[in-house]
Amino acid sequence: MRRYKCIISYDGTQFSGYQVQPNKRTVQSDLEHALQNMHKGEHIKIVASGRTDATVHALGQVVHFDSPLSIPVEGWKKALNSLLPDDIRVRSVEIVDPEFHARFDVKAKEYRYRLWMSEEPCVFKRQYTHHYPYPLNLNAMKEAAALLVGTHDFTSFCASKTEVQDKVRTIYLIKMEKQDNELILSFIGNGFLYNMVRIIVGTLLEVGSGQKEAKMMTSILAGKDRSLAGKTAPGHGLYLYQVYYEGWQE
Repeated sequence: MRRYKCIISYDGTQFSGYQVQPNKRTVQSDLEHALQNMHKGEHIKIVASGRTDATVHALGQVVHFDSPLSIPVEGWKKALNSLLPDDIRVRSVEIVDPEFHARFDVKAKEYRYRLWMSEEPCVFKRQYTHHYPYPLNLNAMKEAAALLVGTHDFTSFCASKTEVQDKVRTIYLIKMEKQDNELILSFIGNGFLYNMVRIIVGTLLEVGSGQKEAKMMTSILAGKDRSLAGKTAPGHGLYLYQVYYEGWQE
């Protein structure tokens, strides 16, 4: 029995999220179905670095699974991709230590949120960017974002329907980069709560549009109340970009 680590990408448009759900198409169910075909009907459970919601994309999701099959490591990628639908791709496969855990060994994660900053929507990017046609004060957004960097209780930036008790997380970096009509917001942290990145994006948009002042981020954090933050930005603009393990430096 060997443990394998895979880096996968997927287009979240047609998925009801990553995690298996009854009577719904999910990334996990498609991956496990492909593995089941390779193992002649035996169910092989996969473990991911974390879940993504419906319509959320991934460039660098990480999963692990155990298999008794003796397949050269380079053969795994080819075999899995031949069995997977076109909106999931296995980018790499490697044999790892049996103690490696895709979720519990995570040191940091990077998410990116893409905004389409134009009066007119783009028909080709409508499922991959959130169209935002209004002017934004990027300096105010950067000032607000800087107040979120560090270790804080992010209760105000977490969806209310969560069972997680400890809402303290550390954000190492928030960066904003304009590329033509797109504004890309990057977030690196030691972990993210349910809808945390999307709520931060929604709140930053309210700052950029003048609905909130940048300095309000301090009181929003201190208030530990979801109603103080902005709306949750749509899922289709969000990407799980990269997962960092041992050797990652802050």
